[in-house]
Amino acid sequence: MMPFDLQPSLKGSLLELRPLRSEDFDALFAVAADPLIWEQHPASDRYQPTVFQQFFDDALASGGALVALDRRSGRVIGTSRFHGYDGGTSQVEIGWTFLARSHWGGAYNGEMKHLMLEHAFRFVNRVIFVVGIHNLRSQRAVEKIGGVCVGSRPDANGHDSFVYEVTAATFAQRGASL
Repeated sequence: MMPFDLQPSLKGSLLELRPLRSEDFDALFAVAADPLIWEQHPASDRYQPTVFQQFFDDALASGGALVALDRRSGRVIGTSRFHGYDGGTSQVEIGWTFLARSHWGGAYNGEMKHLMLEHAFRFVNRVIFVVGIHNLRSQRAVEKIGGVCVGSRPDANGHDSFVYEVTAATFAQRGASL
């Protein structure tokens, strides 16, 4: 089996995902600078330049960060990341996702996650999402794509979070409805 490609280039009808590059900082920060994106997030100050810089640097260092581009305009509209690939347990995490509010409502996030899940299930049987317990917006978004809450644990920064999963079998059953 091939090794998991944590930074693929993926294309859908609405958006394109490609590996995050250092030169994406300004365009991605222009999206992230909206405080309303972060109001339910455990890192609710991520719209501040120094806080976002750390997030961006961590994303680059992760080796799994993708930037989302609107296919019509070519504009940067957000980001997401593959993290914690474990071949032994056949799982990977998808997270650190945010989109410009102009692209909220389901279609763009749904396509982004569909592309990422489709890619992930070429390599693993389980994808997890770790979502803050107060981040109702993200919980609903993960549920919309078929995520099932399977427990809780602290996130990478120690914040209480729910763990959602999507399995390859569930994804295959849902198919094109994502």
